[in-house]
This record gives sequence, structure tokens and C-alpha cells, in this order.
Amino acid sequence: MEAAIILVFAVGYLAITLEHSIKIDKLVPALVMMAICWALIAFGIETFPQWFDSGKHTLLEGFGGFSLDEKMHLMEETLLHHLGKTAEILVFLLGAMTIVEIIDYFDGFSTIKNFVKTKNKTKILWIFSILAFILSAIIDNLTATIVLISILQKIVKDRNVRIWYAGLIIIAANAGGAWSPIGDVTTTMLWIGKKVTTGHLIGYLFVPSLLCMVVPSLIASFLPAFKGDLEMEETADKPKSKFSSTMLYLGLGAIVFVPIFKMATHLPPYVGMMLSLGIVAVFAEIYSSSKFSMTQYGAEESDAHAHHSPVHYSLSKIELPSILFFLGILMAVAALESLGILFNFARTLEETMPMLGTELHHSGVSDIVVLLLGVGSAVIDNVPLVAASLGMFHEPIDNELWHFIAYSAGTGGSMLVIGSAAGVVAMGMEKIDFFWYLRKISWLALVGFLVGAVAFMFTRTLF
Repeated sequence: MEAAIILVFAVGYLAITLEHSIKIDKLVPALVMMAICWALIAFGIETFPQWFDSGKHTLLEGFGGFSLDEKMHLMEETLLHHLGKTAEILVFLLGAMTIVEIIDYFDGFSTIKNFVKTKNKTKILWIFSILAFILSAIIDNLTATIVLISILQKIVKDRNVRIWYAGLIIIAANAGGAWSPIGDVTTTMLWIGKKVTTGHLIGYLFVPSLLCMVVPSLIASFLPAFKGDLEMEETADKPKSKFSSTMLYLGLGAIVFVPIFKMATHLPPYVGMMLSLGIVAVFAEIYSSSKFSMTQYGAEESDAHAHHSPVHYSLSKIELPSILFFLGILMAVAALESLGILFNFARTLEETMPMLGTELHHSGVSDIVVLLLGVGSAVIDNVPLVAASLGMFHEPIDNELWHFIAYSAGTGGSMLVIGSAAGVVAMGMEKIDFFWYLRKISWLALVGFLVGAVAFMFTRTLF
């Protein structure tokens, strides 16, 4: 039965990576894979010799001698445990996405667009790279990519030029997301899973992540694609609402408040995110009423704005397919973890892998293993890889291993356009060809990834 579960997982994984070839959204195989894996566990629960205790992060002693009823009860408890942990991440993402959509409802991101005054291609490259690096740390790399490519589409006419910028935005957004607890889903998973703390994460990863963004951007500055000036569209249009800037700063400030709330209360991050969402929603409703009262005798609002509150409208715009995908993939990985498959794999990996490179100070896991995880996150989605590492490794909180995993999984995905959420959304928005990205951008991402990894090996010695 274990072999059947691994086969289902492998086939589901393959379907996710070939999403664009088979024309089936990746959430479909993720959900099907999750349901079938747990169904097979339920059917074969009596035959399994071992079970992984997720609470204690170790195999349960004497599981083979349990009665069927005891095993079924334990399976239900484990399923509920994993659903709770997964729900923490999903509710957090729902809150963050809704706040960003509320900002966009008031056209708050037009404030950023108005900062771009130059026509020089190289200067615009650096503006967008730095913005992607900073914004992704605040509003997550997926959202930052959506925002910046939306702005880019209003500034750069030529799509052939624009996709070069999009490629560098992907690298910068993934680099920026790696050093912030709210910058990337995988980093958020490690943070919520009590593997890293905010202060140490920034201390360990800020410099490596910065180099991961700066080096590719610096190299790209000398490429022909970024020479000369742009033919820019006119950007004389003003923000649609007089509250644009206010909502931008309020929304971003509310998201930044979440890790502060967690440190102060020790409550899970999703609680702080719900508080932030509630505060932003209050101001959105107040400002929306003011906006309508001022304009009811002037220009008509669109139907979407006229018949919905900002909160309802924003909730209708969030990426639910991404939320369901994360549910499916995280719960499918939880199935493998529960059977002890990941635990045994990790033990085998630690015993058989050569200890290449600098050894982590308090870990038996070599640097080469973590670097391979980064390369793997480009081929496969980084979410399940990090979810697997949570079940595979058992180092204490703020061990260097967790920070290196955060860096590798967060930035390694840039090496292929389908290797990260930021890449996938950019691919959809700009119709970026997989092989064009492989030829033109992947090598830049690889150079940045390796430079950052070397930098990490130095920064971790400081702690």
C-alpha cells in the first residue's frame, strides 16, 4: 500500500510540473492526489507497521501492535492536526491577499507607478529590481510580482522588452521573499512551524538575499536588452481615488504589523493578519462611503465598485485556486509524513550523502543536500519541498539548517519560470515561453543563487 501511495504522489507531482503541457490547472492534481493518498491510508491503516507522531516529530513506538480502532482514531487525529497547521497558512494568505486587493481597489499602487520618471532602461531595471526586493518582503513575492508587472504593463509598450524586466522581477521578488517571514509561502511555513524567528531570519538571510538580487541585476545591466532608452506610454493619469496613497501605506503597514503582533502576543500569525485585515477593512468602508458621496453627482462608478463594498469586492478577486493548491499539496505531503516515509528518507539521506562543503554547526545535514533542495525547488514547487523538510529534519528553532532551507527553497525556484509562484504568475501575465526563460534568465538566477549561498556560509558564522 505504501508503494501505491508513493506512486499516486509521484504521478500527481508530475501532473503539477507539466501543468502547461497537459492544460490542467495544478490545483486539480494537487487535490486529487491529496484525497487519494489519505483514502489509501484509511484502507490500509491496519497493515502499516509505523506511524509518525507530528507533535513530537518522531516515529510512534509500538504502532504495529495497536488495534484497528486505535489506529483509525490516531489517523483521524493526525489528519485534523495537519489540517489545522495547513489552515493557519491558508487563513494567513487569505488575509494578506485581501488586504492587497483592497489597496488595489483604491488604486493605491498607482502611487508607486508615479515614482518612475526616467526612460533609461538600466535605471528602470534597478528601480523595479529594488522595488521587487523590498515589496516582496512586505506583501510576499507572489503579490509583489503581480503588482510590479501590472505597473510595468502601463509603462513599457514593447512586450519583447517587458519580458526581460519580468524575468529580473521574478529573481528579485524571490530573493526579497526569502529574508522576510511574510515574504514567501515557504518562509511563512518555517516561521509558523516555529523553525525560524524574525530577527534571526533577517540576520542570516538579508545579505545573501540582497546579493542574490544585486548580482543578476548588475550582470543584466550590461546586456543589450537593457541598453538605451524606452519608448514609454504617457502616465499622466492621476490616481482614481484621493485615498490611494493613504490606503497603500495603511495596507502595507498593517501587513508589516503582523510579525510585531506575533512577537508581542506569541499568538499564531494568522490572528494578527485577521486583526490587520479588520482594521484595513474599517478604513476601506469609511473611505468608500466618502468616495461615493463625493462622486454620486459626478462621474459614475463602475458596477463592480457601485454594488459591492470594498471588502466584498476584494474577497471576490483573491486567488482561490492558489489557496486550494496549497491545501492539496500540503495535505498530500502530510500523508507521506504520517507514514514515516519522509522520516526514513531523511535518515537515509543523512547516512548516504557525502558531507560536502562546510558542515552546518549543529546539524548532520550537509550543505550540498540543502543546495540540491534549492535546485529541486526550480523543477518542482518549493512548497511541498519545504513541507517535506519539516518532516525530514528535526533541528531546533533558528538552527542554521532552517535558514539555509529558507534561502535555497525561496531563491532556487527562480532558475525555472515554473519553479516559483512569482514565476508562474509572471508567465501567465506576460505569456513568457518556458524555453525563452531557460535560455535568457535561468543562468542569471543560477549565478545569483550560488553567490547568495556562498554569502550565507559566511553570515551564519556570525551567529
